[in-house]
Amino acid sequence: MILSNVEIVRCLKAGLFSISPIAGDDPTTSPFNTSAVDLRLGEEILVPDEKSAPVQLDLRKPGIAQFWAKHSKSLKITNHQPFSLTPNKLVLARTCETVSFPLNTTEICYSARVEGRSSLARCGILVHFTAPTIHAGFSGSITLEIINLGSHDFLLTPAMFICQLIIEEVKGCPVTAPNQFKGQTSPAGVL
Repeated sequence: MILSNVEIVRCLKAGLFSISPIAGDDPTTSPFNTSAVDLRLGEEILVPDEKSAPVQLDLRKPGIAQFWAKHSKSLKITNHQPFSLTPNKLVLARTCETVSFPLNTTEICYSARVEGRSSLARCGILVHFTAPTIHAGFSGSITLEIINLGSHDFLLTPAMFICQLIIEEVKGCPVTAPNQFKGQTSPAGVL
């Protein structure tokens, strides 16, 4: 079941999950939509290093976070120096907000999905396009895989609304399971 804006605010106030920082608690104003919360782009962008020797990624081997950290350049964007995402390029970024969806054995548990925003999609910008699930038990910032499939350069600026979080009730309380990105503090997923 997807939570409404009213239910999201009620759960935030009750401490059943957290989104921090969040601007206000009026479900009729930004960042709330009728059934989602808009999240903002953080200041760090990871740009793949295209000049390094060709590498073949093999996810059978651990360490994708370390690979990205090693084979990318970290850039800090500002309003005066945004990042121009050119067509057919992929970058990693993260949300300004951190989220926490604790495993509550005596309460209902929640998880979420990260989805793009229609205004960006109409420009050809895909955000978090194949891995939208924020599992129950996750805590940390959300890494975004952003790609420009449009025909024009697109400016990424800090604190722009970049995606939306759709929060769902989990039927039954799950048990803890391994997650390599839980508690991540960088776009690469490094702790």
